[in-house]
Amino acid sequence: QVQVMESGGGLVQAGGSLRLSCTVSGLTFDDWPMAWFRQAQGKGREGVACVCWRGTRMTYADSVKGRFTISRDNAKNTVYLQMDSLKPEDTAMYYCAVKTGLVCSDSWPQVSEYINWGQGTQVTVAS
Repeated sequence: QVQVMESGGGLVQAGGSLRLSCTVSGLTFDDWPMAWFRQAQGKGREGVACVCWRGTRMTYADSVKGRFTISRDNAKNTVYLQMDSLKPEDTAMYYCAVKTGLVCSDSWPQVSEYINWGQGTQVTVAS
């Protein structure tokens, strides 16, 4: 059984930083690209960042480029999201997901591309 577990969320002041972690078990972690999504209250789920199976190629939503960094440690079955220069509009529930295929294709922000999801971790940015 595949398990996806996020951690690291919390309350932070605008301009601050947080680092989210996501640990996956029950599959061969380095076979799969991984991504972070977020969902603000009353809005749809938005793709934030994606990293290929090797961890050598990353892609980001325009809204977070230059502020967020996705990375992975295949030895630890863990993917990270370093979030800097946080803004109140970054407030959301953040989800980690396992993507089909090997790369973060142009369709990476589509929810249908993902086969396993975590329960999410809340990030709140105070102004």
